[in-house]
Parts: sequence; structure tokens; C-alpha cells
Amino acid sequence: MKALILVGGYGTRLRPLTLTVPKPIVDFANKPMIIHQIEALKGAGCTEVVLAINYQPKVMMDFLKEWEEKLHIKITCSQETEPMGTAGPLRLASDILDDGSGEPFFVLNSDVICNFPLKDMLAYHKKKGAEGTILVTKVEDPSKYGVVVMDEASCHVERFVEKPKTFVGDKINAGIYVLNPSVLERIELRPTSIEKETFPLIVRDKGLFAFILDGYWMDVGQPKDYLRGLGLHLDSVQQRHPEQLAQGPTFIGNNIVHPTAKIGKDCQIGPDVSIGLECVIGDGVRISNSVLLHRVKVANYARVADSIVGWGSSLGKWTRVEFKSVIGEDVHVRPEVFLNGSIILPHKEIKESIMDPGTIIM
Repeated sequence: MKALILVGGYGTRLRPLTLTVPKPIVDFANKPMIIHQIEALKGAGCTEVVLAINYQPKVMMDFLKEWEEKLHIKITCSQETEPMGTAGPLRLASDILDDGSGEPFFVLNSDVICNFPLKDMLAYHKKKGAEGTILVTKVEDPSKYGVVVMDEASCHVERFVEKPKTFVGDKINAGIYVLNPSVLERIELRPTSIEKETFPLIVRDKGLFAFILDGYWMDVGQPKDYLRGLGLHLDSVQQRHPEQLAQGPTFIGNNIVHPTAKIGKDCQIGPDVSIGLECVIGDGVRISNSVLLHRVKVANYARVADSIVGWGSSLGKWTRVEFKSVIGEDVHVRPEVFLNGSIILPHKEIKESIMDPGTIIM
């Protein structure tokens, strides 16, 4: 069985992290985002995953060769010479996705994190005799999303409404699909939208069904959602694999810490913290709802809250990094500096506090 992951382009919403690596290989809970998806696809029976890429394909593939061997799954690249939207990449990779067996294939948006109920979704797709099946998730405020209007009894998809001003439903497209090879024939080889152009054709022929997600879901393509998604993910880990979480009096709530990380005395870590490879945390440090990527150093009595600290960066004594600050790779913050919702691009030294939220240091 095959799958295609829509990797997309520049990852501008997650800058400055994506100035160092493409978005799908930014770590999420100490594992590259896209590896969470590839592991789930392998668990659902996929033997080959195609990455639809139009930005830094060599970087992506060089990185993924290691994981191809670790996971024993074939990973190939379908490179777009121009952005092809959400449907064009399927047609571009049609020779791989349609191997003549008639077997359906998965399509995933690379920004999505959830429990990935792919086996159940595939079984449902086949039971319904569907041409296409969309994973949908329930949200409190559907006015911010594209709503999937469906028959609640049969789960037939009836139509799509983009950011409705009046209530038409509370289920939204969660960015994961099971599709039959026949769907490829509905797509022209050009930049095109699967949501706006392809799915309405399947709806017209009554072949599109919705599979309702039971559990958490988040599009983690921008920092505030990345951090919120981490909390939801760690809640799920606590329920399913609690042994993967950090234990002991230092920790509050759900946290994940790489075994090579070193943490000093009298620290308070958590809730919802991810600490990466070879990080070094000094004494008396406080960290909550934050991510430290690989090889970050945090000196004594610093505080990090609701923020992301990039690879190889360091925070001096008594620094405070708070309120959705995002620090890029190799940034060094001097002692007693306060960063208040700051965006710091890579390879900088920060000597003075930044008080205005949203300030970008180029």
C-alpha cells in the first residue's frame, strides 16, 4: 500500500525554525514531525511513502535516508517544479500511487498531528465502498475553518463551506484522506485544490464519506499551535504510553525529555515541556509549555514559558523567555535578559531585553 504526504513549501509560518531545516523535519516531541506520520503509515500497512516537495528536496531526502533504514519503509520524493496545490501533487505521483492493484492510498497534510487512526479509517473506507474518505474532527468554533457538511446518519459528505458565518456544522477537514486510484483520473496535471475542485466531483457522484476522529487533532504549522499541539500530544502519550514521559519530583504534568539531556538541582519542569538531545539545564531553572530543541543550554535560574528555543542556542543566568517567543538556531541570550514574545532569527547574540511583543530580530 502507498501513501503521499503533502510536504509543501517554505514553512514561513514556523520561521525562524524553518530557516534551518524544512518544516516537516523540525522536531515535535523529540521526533521529526513527518516521522510521526510515517510511523503511523507503516503501522497501517504502507510499504512506500511519497513526499510531495517543492522546497529543499535534497535536504529532506538526505535526512530521511536514515529513517528509511530505521523504519524499513521505502521513502521517495516527487518534486514539484512549481507549487501544485493540494491535488496536483497526486496526479504528479500517479504512476507510484496507482500500481494497478486497485488498492486505495493515503494522503496526509504534513502539518497535522493526531492519534492517526489509519487502520480503522482504511477499514471504514472499504466497508462503505467509498471512492474517497476524509478524516474530520469536531471543533468548538467552525467559523475559522472549512466545514464538512455531512449526513450524520450515513456520513455521506454533502458539501463544503469555507469559514461559514452561520452554523452549518461543527466537523472540519482534518487533512488526512483515503482515496481510490480512480480519484487520480479526476485531477488534471496542474496546480489545483483537492478540497475545492476534486472533492466536489466525488460528492456529486455520492462517493465521498467522512470518518470522525476520536481524539485530539492539531495543525502544528505555526508556533502557538505547535505548542498547543504538544500539550495535546503529551496528554495522549500519558494515556497510551506513559512510560515515555519523564518521571520524578522535578516534573509537573506531562513532559518528554531525551535521555541524553542533563538537568540540574531544584528545577521545576512542566507541564507540557519537550527537552531535546544533549540539552543542559542548570540549577533552579523553570520551564513550562515550551520546547528546547537539540543541544540547548539553559543557565541557572532562567525561566522559559510558552516558547520555543532552537538548536544549539543558550540562555544566560536569570534570563526570561516568555509569551510565545521563538528563538532560532545558534542564538545566545546574555544573562538577565527578558524576551517578551520575541522572534529571534538564527546566529544572533542578544544583549538587551526586548519588551515589545512580536519584535523580530533579523
